[in-house]
Amino acid sequence: MRAVNPYPCSARPYDVLKKPLFQLHWFFGITAGLVLALMGITGAAVSFQDEILRALNPSVLTVKKREAGVLPPAELVRKLEATEGKTVAMLWVESDSGNAARVFFSAPPGERRGQMRYFDPYTGDYMGDAVGQELFGFILQVHRFLAMGETGRQITGACTLILLFFCLSGLYLRWPRQVTNWRAWLTLDWRKKGRSFNWDLHSVFGTWCLLFYLLSALTGLYWSYDWYNKGLTQLLSDAPQNERVRTRNPAPAEALPMADYDAIWSSIYSNAGPGLSAYNIRMPTVAGQPAIVYYLLRNASHDRALNQINLDPATGEVKSHDRYAGKSLKSQLLTSIYALHTGSYFGIVGRVILTVSALCMPLFFITGWLLYLDRRRKKRQVREARSGLATHQSQAPAWLVGFASQSGFAEQLAWQTAGQLQAAGLPVKVQPLGSVSRDALSQAQNALFVVSTFGDGEAPDNARGFERGVLGQDVSLTGLNYAVLALGDRQYPHFCGFARRLQFWLTQQGGNPLFAPVEVDSGDTAALLDWQQQLGQLTGQAPPAAWPVAQYEQWTLSQRTLLNRDSASAPVYLLGLTSASPQGWLAGDLVEILPCNGQASIEQFLQGLGLNGSEDVLIDGLPQPLAQALTTRQLPAKLAHMVGLHAQALVDALVPLGMREYSIASIASDGVLELIVRQERHPDGSLGLGSGWLTEHAAIGSAIRLRLRRNSGFHLPDVPVPLILLGNGTGLAGLRSLLKARIAEGQQRNWLLFGERTRQHDFLCQDELQGWLTSGDLALLELAFSRDQADKIYVQDRLRESADVLRKWLAEGAAIYVCGSLRGMATGVDQALADILGSEAVERLIEQGRYRRDVY
Repeated sequence: MRAVNPYPCSARPYDVLKKPLFQLHWFFGITAGLVLALMGITGAAVSFQDEILRALNPSVLTVKKREAGVLPPAELVRKLEATEGKTVAMLWVESDSGNAARVFFSAPPGERRGQMRYFDPYTGDYMGDAVGQELFGFILQVHRFLAMGETGRQITGACTLILLFFCLSGLYLRWPRQVTNWRAWLTLDWRKKGRSFNWDLHSVFGTWCLLFYLLSALTGLYWSYDWYNKGLTQLLSDAPQNERVRTRNPAPAEALPMADYDAIWSSIYSNAGPGLSAYNIRMPTVAGQPAIVYYLLRNASHDRALNQINLDPATGEVKSHDRYAGKSLKSQLLTSIYALHTGSYFGIVGRVILTVSALCMPLFFITGWLLYLDRRRKKRQVREARSGLATHQSQAPAWLVGFASQSGFAEQLAWQTAGQLQAAGLPVKVQPLGSVSRDALSQAQNALFVVSTFGDGEAPDNARGFERGVLGQDVSLTGLNYAVLALGDRQYPHFCGFARRLQFWLTQQGGNPLFAPVEVDSGDTAALLDWQQQLGQLTGQAPPAAWPVAQYEQWTLSQRTLLNRDSASAPVYLLGLTSASPQGWLAGDLVEILPCNGQASIEQFLQGLGLNGSEDVLIDGLPQPLAQALTTRQLPAKLAHMVGLHAQALVDALVPLGMREYSIASIASDGVLELIVRQERHPDGSLGLGSGWLTEHAAIGSAIRLRLRRNSGFHLPDVPVPLILLGNGTGLAGLRSLLKARIAEGQQRNWLLFGERTRQHDFLCQDELQGWLTSGDLALLELAFSRDQADKIYVQDRLRESADVLRKWLAEGAAIYVCGSLRGMATGVDQALADILGSEAVERLIEQGRYRRDVY
């Protein structure tokens, strides 16, 4: 059973352009974004300027209609000029709308436009000044020029060009693999939080607004640049050379002819006919130019479907007449540039849509900045996590501190070890063991090795290259003083197996042990303190205090959802935990939880000893009931040796419960720490301690003690590369966090191979995974349900079937991440990779950090 994206084998050919385009996209976004946001807000403000002004000034901008109709231009001009004592330059009259008419008088010398007044077209009486007119004028100046004249015009023009780039590059960057699936383009997941939600807002709303921003930008440039204006005119005009009437330059002393408004009106009416709805007469500013009349018919397709008449102002003789209806479509579009820009070309619906899209412009600036700041924060965390120690000027050879870490604990201890050495004035050099060469080791005088053991005696992945290329070889180490801090778990037969092999080899090669190896069982603090004290004796400076250990904090169990209802296997739950304070972790990190005993187990234990659970005992100097104290203590099955102990002696004799470790299944921006936990049962049917506490005993809303732990060996690569994720069962948790982080970053080259028992009951997080496949955030989803057919099929079998795809992805730089059970799945995947690629190639992937495992 498998679900496969329709483009399974090929990378997008334009992936090589994605990174530089992304860099330019965010750079322009955090620079030009503010100007575009301002242009969007001001553009939206003036979109309904006329309606807003009429609502604010009903007595000024609204007139009473009269059956006799509006006065002819000649009479209107006589009354207006007589009252004002100025020459009319432009007249705008609507025949039957009930709106006030407008008149512009000739501009004084040195000014671009003269005074504007509103008047009643039925009587010629002035209506007064409109409140808000100057404010909207200023807003329009900000929208077009940032109220900065020609300099502002250049800025807004450049930002409009950048808006075009945003539209095209944004489309390019988020292009989904299932192009025909509209949900992948247009749906927003309101359940997301943090960075994921900001990314959705930015990309999905950007898709919704894409066409409208393209329209606004392509039309807005008409007023920004002369070259664009001329080019668009030549492209769209029916007669580019005659689009604007050429006029001769008049002699300086030549006077303007007297305008015959009766003749002008006769020409307007005879050419427009009874369908005339509005007209705009513009008188020439110099002799020899025609008067230009724009008029609108009642049946016009939009408010800018203007017809144009050029005529002699002295005689009314028509020089040319361009009818909107007689133009070609492209010429109509040129005439309608302003209507296209404001959306009125498409009626009231178009105006509303363009206005809303303009109001959304600040959303992209804000979400873009939030995404940018989040990326900077994560990079800063990575730098801090990898920051080295201070530079020392000592000429003495540096102490080598080599670490081999699978989950990050050994790496943490290595840096703490180096810090203690440096505090004593010794120069240090910290390196992963995989990067320590034979030459470096043979030349070193002092070396400390902090190494963990993976699985049952194996070397951690980042030390396998060292084991293969150095360990076991003959290297003269007679001048090397060394010590080993070994980390392991006594539950495994070969406790600290790799560290012991390393210790034996160092001795065989002539190395001089500084002190006996210190072995640490599951983070035993006493053993770690012994290591610190040994270092103190070496350096002559005792450690000031035990190394700081992250403290357990109280979180709240806020969610518990069964993921495999009616399954034949043990129940699997999705758990959600929240903290009262902000918390941060990286995808791939772990959580250490201190479980508690269930109430039934405590009651049975107390009953077997005949003790009262309400009796007070002291824990860390504080009194609490015995029953409460027992929630955090290991309860032995055999009680004979404890019979007769009083309450305090009993508590003192019991060992505290150990922590349980789980992969985090969410990212910090989700706002909730999620785990995927399977309920484990012992042979006697009793629940496992950690899983039982989390999935059954702890009530929703109860406190859970936990601490976060960095797992650097399972973090995402430093650079975005294709990712191949393999896991089974609850191993989906670690892979899910990696996927969420990748999706939040907009990385879609993700291939998940997941295995469980049956598709019907055990397809964990099915809706989420299939949703990511649909949206293109998962390029490939391969499923192995072992019990759905006669012959069992596992993840490693799916990997073998897709061997060609695997080779192709690896050739493109892909990294492999495995999360789940060590026995069976992880071992099977390891063997499958060796069979497909060869053992040497697998080892190289491990050494390059391109094959990472978080298995248990």
